Amino acid sequence: MTRTIHLALHPYGVGGPGQHGLWKDPRVAKNASIDIDYYIRLAKAAEHALFDALFIVDSQFINATYPAHYLNRLEPLTLLSAVATHTRHIGLVGTASSTYNSPFNLARRFASLDHISGGRAGWNVVTSFDTGTSRNFGLDEHLDYTARYGRALEFVRVARGLWDSYEDDAFPADVERGVFLDPAKLHALDHEGEHFKVAGPLNLSRSPQGQPVIFQAGVSEEGRDLAARVAEGIYAPGGTLQQAQEYYADIKKRTASYGRDPDHVKIFIHGGPVVAATDEAARRREREIFEEDNDFERNLALLGRSFGAYDFGAHDLDAPFPDVAHLAEKGGRTGAAALIERARTENLTLRQVAESVNQFRGSPFVGAPGTVADTIEKWFDAGTFDGINLAFRTEDELDLFVDGVVPILQKRGLFRTEYAADTLRGNLGLPVPANRHTREPRLADG
Repeated sequence: MTRTIHLALHPYGVGGPGQHGLWKDPRVAKNASIDIDYYIRLAKAAEHALFDALFIVDSQFINATYPAHYLNRLEPLTLLSAVATHTRHIGLVGTASSTYNSPFNLARRFASLDHISGGRAGWNVVTSFDTGTSRNFGLDEHLDYTARYGRALEFVRVARGLWDSYEDDAFPADVERGVFLDPAKLHALDHEGEHFKVAGPLNLSRSPQGQPVIFQAGVSEEGRDLAARVAEGIYAPGGTLQQAQEYYADIKKRTASYGRDPDHVKIFIHGGPVVAATDEAARRREREIFEEDNDFERNLALLGRSFGAYDFGAHDLDAPFPDVAHLAEKGGRTGAAALIERARTENLTLRQVAESVNQFRGSPFVGAPGTVADTIEKWFDAGTFDGINLAFRTEDELDLFVDGVVPILQKRGLFRTEYAADTLRGNLGLPVPANRHTREPRLADG
């Protein structure tokens, strides 16, 4: 079977990390992040272009320095449930924390989205990056890495067990016999583990795709290991072609080491294409975007987010980078450790580190439509991704990609010309999980 590219859309709203000036763009409504019509419109455009999924990120902690989109945005599952009623094929992937939710409640919410959408739900499992989130849930401290990832693994396993509460034919609804439910086909979970004690069963049957698709974004060792154990879709950091190749090979190898089929884990790299009539115009526009977003105070605040929303403004900007390693242990440890190490080895000041957070790093996917398509094909053939999680600043820029790049990819046989199925699993080429109480897995057929 010919391998083809998967595409997902990640809306920016009024601007997340690094898009500090997006809310000022006259083409962006100032209420975009809380306007359900904005998301419905984007989802319909992506579905018209045959994208696999709409991806919604989330977090549960802010302060006044956080990016504009973070300050005022809709809760993902509520948002996606509304979008589901206006779409038919596109997958709906929402971010939810395994640290600050309970398995029964979250399993029920995702299963509900899966039913509402006819089998198009996906869960992006996160352990929560922001250490301040703990204070919104009555806890004095954020859990450390080991506890968060151990909890996440058990959480996913509990959710999957709950999603198997009913066998597929548990509801005969036989009026003549007076039998609505076959009780032998309803199964309690009775889970008792290190982090959770959940009786079950869930009061919701399986959807047409069996279970929501599990996504994860693993960068640290713990994150990569969790992804290899449970993820069916992975949001990868990207970086250079070589870095993307190394990440792709590592995850596929880890997946196989756990006895899983590496083809049943779809790796999506982040892509922020800039498409214009000519390569020169696209490169010029990419530089303009950087300048629009290059706000030092915002970059300094963004740096603090990796260290538990720490206020670096209290330090001398031109003094050596302060010793804040202890603040990263429970937050963004991997990225923070890299910043600390570079500051130490290169003897950087706080100002220099803050400036480096938003250095100009050109995207590989910039140029005229043919140029962008060529680069996508090159990276795909080089074994860097199964799909791209695309982010566009405006709806106009999404249209430029859809109208210019997608037809070229289709002509080359790299992207679908019609949906293969009505479910997210079907379009990703993933099997329907076996209900642990009944049958073997089967390929999703829609």
